[in-house]
Amino acid sequence: MFDPRITDLDGWIAALTRPSALLELGALVLCGAVAWAMAALIGRAAGLRDKNSILFGKRIVDGVAFPLLLLCLAYLARALLLRWLPLAVFKIAIPVLISLVVIRLGVKVLQVAFKETPLVLLLERSISWVAWLAMVLWVSGLLPAILEELDQIAWKVGGSTLSVRTLLEGALTAAAVLIFTLWISSGIEARLLRSATGGELSLRKALSNATRALLLFVGLMVALSAVGINLSALSVLGGAVGVGVGFGLQKLAANYVSGFVILAERSMRIGDNVRVDGFEGCITQINARYTVIRSLTGRESIVPNEMLITSRVENLSLADARVWQFTVVSVAYDADVELVMRLLREATLNHDRVLRDPGPSVALSSFGADGLEFTVGYWIADPENGSLNLKSLVNLDILRLLRQHQIEIPYPQRVLHTRAV
Repeated sequence: MFDPRITDLDGWIAALTRPSALLELGALVLCGAVAWAMAALIGRAAGLRDKNSILFGKRIVDGVAFPLLLLCLAYLARALLLRWLPLAVFKIAIPVLISLVVIRLGVKVLQVAFKETPLVLLLERSISWVAWLAMVLWVSGLLPAILEELDQIAWKVGGSTLSVRTLLEGALTAAAVLIFTLWISSGIEARLLRSATGGELSLRKALSNATRALLLFVGLMVALSAVGINLSALSVLGGAVGVGVGFGLQKLAANYVSGFVILAERSMRIGDNVRVDGFEGCITQINARYTVIRSLTGRESIVPNEMLITSRVENLSLADARVWQFTVVSVAYDADVELVMRLLREATLNHDRVLRDPGPSVALSSFGADGLEFTVGYWIADPENGSLNLKSLVNLDILRLLRQHQIEIPYPQRVLHTRAV
C-alpha cells in the first residue's frame, strides 16, 4: 500500500521532500527510457510506424504504446520499491499515466475512425477533461467520497433502482466499450484494405463495413447493458424500428442494402469509369448508403446506391480499364488516301498514352458533302489522367502533318444557282 500518512497538503509536501522521493523519481525516469526503447523496437520490427497507427503514431510519443508500456513498467517498479520505501511519487504518477493512456487511446481512435470534424474535436476535449478531472479527484482522495454521495441520489424506474453514480459508471463503461470497438474495427479495416486494388478492394471494403457494423452493434448492446438497460425491453423498440423502416425509412434501408450488394457482387469497383444518369466519371468511394463518382473535370456526384442497382449504369471499365477515343478528319477528294491514312496513324502513335496493342485504327468512314471523312480511333489505359487533353494533342499533330504534306482540309462550300426571271 501507499504511505498512509499522506492525507493532507502538509503530508504531501513532507512525503515529496523525503530522499526516497528522488529514488522513486529516478525509477520513473528509467521506466520512461525503457518504455521508449521498447516502443521504438516493437514499432520498427512490426513496421507499424505511420501517422495513422493508433499504437505508435507518426512519432513514438504520439501513439498509445509508449504511455501504456510506461504504465506497466511503473506498476512493476512500484511493486518492487514498495518492499523497502514508503511511496509518494508513484501515488501521483500511476493516476497520471492512466489518464494519459485513456486520453491518448480515445483521441487516436477517434482520429483514425472519423475525420476531424467539430464534433470529433469536442469529444476529444471532453475525454481529456474527464480523464484529468478523475485523476485529480483520485490523487486528492475525494473520488470515493464523491462517488458515495452520488450513490445516494437514486430513483426507482420500473422494477430497478438507478442512481447518478450508476449512470455515470455506465456511461463511462459504454464509452470505453465503443472506443475499444472502434479500435478493433479500424485495425481490421486497415489490415483488409492494405495493398488491395480493383475488385479485391471492393470486396475487402464490403467486409470491412460489415465487420465495423457488427462490432458497433455488439458494442452498443454491451454498453446498454452496462448502463443498466434491460435488453429484453428493446424487443418492443425493435418492432417499432421495423415498422419505421417498412414505411418511412424504406428508401434509406434500400440504399444500405444496395451498397452491400454492390460491394459483394463487384459489378462496380473503386476505380471503375462509369456513366449513370448522364454523369460520367471514376468511382472514388463506395459507402454503405451512397457512391461518390468524380468526373474528369473535378466535379463529384453523390449517387444513392439504390439508383446504381435499379437504373441502367454503363461501366466503361468492368472487363477492361481501356477506353476508346476517336476523332473525325475531312480531306479534299483529290487527296492521296493512302498517304492520309499513314499520316493519321503516325499522328496518334506520336503519343505514349496511346496503346500499341491494340494499335490505332484509321478508316475511310464516309463520303461527305465537302470531302472524304476519315475516323481515327485509338485506345488509352489511363482515362483518369484526362481524355480531352490527349485528343487535343492528337488533333494538333494531325493538323500539322496534313499541312506539312499540303493536304487540303476542305471547308463547307455551297454553289448557288440563280434563275433569270
